[in-house]
Amino acid sequence: MTPSPKPLTLNPDRLFPSDPTQRAIARRLYAEVTSLPIISPHGHTDPSWWATDAPFADATELLLVPDHYVFRMLYSQGVPLDALGIPRADGSRAAVDPRAAWRLFSERFHLFRGTPSSMWLNHVFHEVFGLRVRLGADTADLYYDAITEALQTDAFRPRALFERFDIEVIATTESPLDPLAHHQAIRDSGWGGRVVTAYRPDPVIDPEHEQFPAALERFGEITGEDVHDWDGYLRAHRQRRAFFAAMGATSTDHGHPSCATADLAPAQARALFARVVAGKASTADAELFRAQMLTEMAAMSLDDGLVMQIHPGCFRNHNRGLFERHGRDKGADIPLRTDYVHALKPLLDRFGNEPAFRLIVFTLDESTYARELAPLAGHWPCLFLGPAWWFHDAPEGMWRFREQTLASAGFYNTVGFNDDTRAFLSIPARHDVARRIDCAVLAKLVAEHRLDEDEAAEVAVDLAYRLPKRAYNL
Repeated sequence: MTPSPKPLTLNPDRLFPSDPTQRAIARRLYAEVTSLPIISPHGHTDPSWWATDAPFADATELLLVPDHYVFRMLYSQGVPLDALGIPRADGSRAAVDPRAAWRLFSERFHLFRGTPSSMWLNHVFHEVFGLRVRLGADTADLYYDAITEALQTDAFRPRALFERFDIEVIATTESPLDPLAHHQAIRDSGWGGRVVTAYRPDPVIDPEHEQFPAALERFGEITGEDVHDWDGYLRAHRQRRAFFAAMGATSTDHGHPSCATADLAPAQARALFARVVAGKASTADAELFRAQMLTEMAAMSLDDGLVMQIHPGCFRNHNRGLFERHGRDKGADIPLRTDYVHALKPLLDRFGNEPAFRLIVFTLDESTYARELAPLAGHWPCLFLGPAWWFHDAPEGMWRFREQTLASAGFYNTVGFNDDTRAFLSIPARHDVARRIDCAVLAKLVAEHRLDEDEAAEVAVDLAYRLPKRAYNL
């Protein structure tokens, strides 16, 4: 006989402390935040979903193809991305039956045991689709059919799910070259969901970006500025930032390899830019130009009020062959050691004391939490800490973040949580994990008589809801 599938359950006490006293406190704190609306101030979801409100195609297209957390694990175990239907760099795809791709994933779901992806996916399966047996080889078709059939109903269209998840606001991330047509369509539709954009200028700021020459030409065409002239180039950025702000943006985002900043004299900046646009920039020139542009972006933020985010410390596209075949953001990005104390000083010397400037810094280098980032945020008025990010947005990473930053930065020099995901349906799961971990951390402080419970309850609400709204001017 074939054994019956094992049940899929979500324990209501998951991620809470095992100590009975702390667990009871965590439950009470969690009750204060579990029903709060979701503030998603930074992410990479596709605005076309809400612009068109078209049904998602199938389980594979929704849950597997956009989620590099998932397919990077499968790739590490020998599954080619082509076999999963992951797009190639030129936009084409291998001819793959989505059901066959789903079966490949399902047969290997055990690879995710204990990982954040397992938590998020099981939350989606259980809470969103009502599935009550575990995913595996024997239930692959059951899952595929149940999810794909549900996606064809009105209740699972993008806007309906947005409302069901109680998302108050979500920010996507777009290049300066994006016409933001989907954001305009959302506005024109009359739908009440709030979807805003964020300005991500990497392709026209990073001379080592593979799209830089073509992107710079397009940047000039869109803005009508001479972007090969330093002053015209800066005007083009101001123009596009103003357009993004008019379309709802409250923030910019910068995915630089390091956190280096520079404050060059105007003549030096002009000469550096001339080498960049002439294609004569060395590796050191490219780093210096990125560093100078962070300071230029900070100056513009002081003028237009956009909150500045820096996501540094990542060796992107580490797998050259995979990058050449499938392009960016395919799970081959690896954390790097990152210096913040020296790197940020030029920018902070110029703008760090400005009351109207806000800078949110993320890291993939946990060794900097207590040594650099928390002390910096605990001093500079402009500087706030983004949450544990990417490789560290796991329960253990969130614990470490709170433990190592609390002494110097407190809770209120951080910005709560943002999900930073392309996987739409995982958003409620990710926020739920963050809320549970924060309640567990706070419960420990209450049990140790370091906080009163009413204070902890207020902090829990601030972390889940008020701080991200305030930090991102939402």
